[in-house]
Amino acid sequence: MSTATVTEPRTSLPASATLSFGGVLRAERIKFFSLRSTWWSFGVYVAISIGLAALMGATFWGEGESIPAEQQTSLVLQVATFGVFFGQLVMATLGVLVIGGEFSTGMIRSSFTAVPKRLPVLVAKAIVLGVSAFVLGVVASLASYAVGGAFLSSFGVSASLTDPDLWVPLLGSALYLAVVSVFALGIGTIVRSSAGGITAAIGAIILLPIILMMLPVEWLQDLQPYLLMNAGLASFGLNGFTASDLSTAANLIIIGIWAAVPLIVGGVLLKRRDA
Repeated sequence: MSTATVTEPRTSLPASATLSFGGVLRAERIKFFSLRSTWWSFGVYVAISIGLAALMGATFWGEGESIPAEQQTSLVLQVATFGVFFGQLVMATLGVLVIGGEFSTGMIRSSFTAVPKRLPVLVAKAIVLGVSAFVLGVVASLASYAVGGAFLSSFGVSASLTDPDLWVPLLGSALYLAVVSVFALGIGTIVRSSAGGITAAIGAIILLPIILMMLPVEWLQDLQPYLLMNAGLASFGLNGFTASDLSTAANLIIIGIWAAVPLIVGGVLLKRRDA
């Protein structure tokens, strides 16, 4: 009489079946560019950026010959980057949708089944989203520079793209977009709801500076330069709801903290809560 061997069922995937981080990154890239919301957001942002650049350039009044060269560069920069003020809301919405949509549909469970550690999924989303937002920002800023600059040149105002005072802030505006999108991703991870996450992200970016500005309390006004939007816009030469005397490096550190904190908190909650 032979004794049957009982094989216990596997309770986890074999090591060979575990996705590498490169595989997770590719999967998130495919998911990101498969979403219609991604392409709609990209299109809307580019349209806002170019449209506002054209509007500002076409309605400029003045004689360029009487404006010093450095001020001409500043004018061209403002025209090329003004769309960031409104376009940041589009990127914040996209940042929330990247993960909020998966929580809403339940797709996040499939992602966590394939990647049980969970954090690589969030990191991969942040990388794909941040890099994409940065590239989009560069493309939109260059297009806005071309369109807005064409209108300004008819008034005698121009600036060379090789001028560091122009191209460095243009890259800075694209970097700010990336930071806003990653910040919103962190908010979406914490809230786990598209509607709630979008409300919270836009509230922190736009409504918080307005509320603080309306309150007649001096120490609240002192906080204005340290808010995400005000520090972000100041990092490449635009003013938010207050003028900032902080250096570019200080502003970059501030917006980096704004992006890192919700992402870290979201990562901790992602590990502790059920999908």
